[in-house]
Order: sequence, then C-alpha cells, then structure tokens
Amino acid sequence: MSKNKPPVLMIHGGFCGPWAWNEFADRFRAAGYDVTAPALRYHDGAKPALATTSLLDYAADLEKRIAEMASPPILIGHSMGGLLAQMLAARRKVAAAILLAPTAPWGVPPSTLFEIGTAQSLMLRVGFWSMILEPDFNAAAAHSLDRIPEARRQQILDKFCPESGRAIFEALHWGLDMRRASEVDIRKVTCPLLFLTGSGDRISPPGTVQRTAALYDKRAAFEVVPDMSHWLIGEPGWEAVCDRTLAWLASL
Repeated sequence: MSKNKPPVLMIHGGFCGPWAWNEFADRFRAAGYDVTAPALRYHDGAKPALATTSLLDYAADLEKRIAEMASPPILIGHSMGGLLAQMLAARRKVAAAILLAPTAPWGVPPSTLFEIGTAQSLMLRVGFWSMILEPDFNAAAAHSLDRIPEARRQQILDKFCPESGRAIFEALHWGLDMRRASEVDIRKVTCPLLFLTGSGDRISPPGTVQRTAALYDKRAAFEVVPDMSHWLIGEPGWEAVCDRTLAWLASL
C-alpha cells in the first residue's frame, strides 16, 4: 500500500456482515488501499443482548477501531453503515467519508411513502425495539437485492443475519427516540463526503439521500447512479460504483 493513502474502514449495513464488502474491498486493495471491514457487534453470532444493542454501541466499537489506526481513515458505509459512518465522522478525525445508499440521520424526514410505510409496518410488532429481528428475505429480495440474478440473490440471502430491534428503531423511528441515537453533529464533520444512491433505490431513495447530503453543504457531493437499486456494493454495475469512489478519492 502507498504510504500516501489513508487506511479504509468499510462499515456494513443492517442484517449483514463483513462478507458484504468482499468484492468492493478486493477492488480497493488492488488500488493500493489497506482495507478493514469489521463485523458490527454480534453480527458474527447473534446473542440475546443483540436485541437491545444500540447504534451508539456499534459506533463505540468502531471508534475503538479508528483509534487503533495509524492515521485518520477513509470511512465507507453502506445503508445503516452509511449512517454509522456519518456518526463517526462527527466524533473522530477522518480523511473522507463515502456513503453508499446511506440511512438518514436523526432529523431528516423521509421523502417517499414507501419509507413511511416501511417504518409504520414495524409498529405492528409491538415491542420490536427490544427484540432480535430476523431477516425478512422476501422484503430483501424485492427491495434490496432486486437487481441481482436469482441464483446469486439466494447466495446473498443465505448470509443474512439477525439485527438489533433497538438499532432499527433508532434509525427508522428517530422522532420517538429520546436518546437521539442517530443524531449527527453536522458542525463537527469536516471531511469531504461523497453520497451515492441508486435511481431505483426504495430503501434509501434519491430524495432522502439528497436531503442528507445537503446538511453538509459544500463538503458533500451527491450523485444518483442510474438504473441501480440498494445493493450498490454487489449488484450488476457495482464495479462502476467502486471505480467512481476511487476516482473521487483520487481527486481530493
């Protein structure tokens, strides 16, 4: 790795693990970056405590990782990992942040009825905020992995893992979260940021991601990737997405 290139910390999303970054990480390593892609707490083996594990817990673990790095890293987060990357950028010095189809932080309203409906449907499960949530394979296939060929899609679904009900509550129902776990102190984020989302993404739609990027004013670049959905890190066309992030980093 070139000594001039910062280390890279890749942060996976909900119901996932480090495996989600395999192809993306390999491409970054080939470009000369030292890549770390840790598992969020309990995502390498669910335990009862996962039910009430907070976004704040995930962020605290990742902060320790950053503290162990030789220099401020580049953060790359997908989906919920994109939210965590923003939280971390406000707490630690980082070189840059790349947010791929990121979950919006506290205070950013949804831009689509689909987002509102998804959040409200969870309320039908009373107390979900203190439960371990199993992956909804049908929802993932329809809205996250919808552009992936069926055989490959099943291989990915087989790797999905349970997620914290608390963390999902904090991310999707921030208006009810008295701790404001997903809040980001925008003033403390000083690094350049790149926001990318697919034109067909229903989970992190362009309107909502653009609202998030606008919080950072001139520090952030926002782009919509044509004909792509939520799984920017692995669906057809992911190579172009990865190359775009590498080109953006090279331009800094």
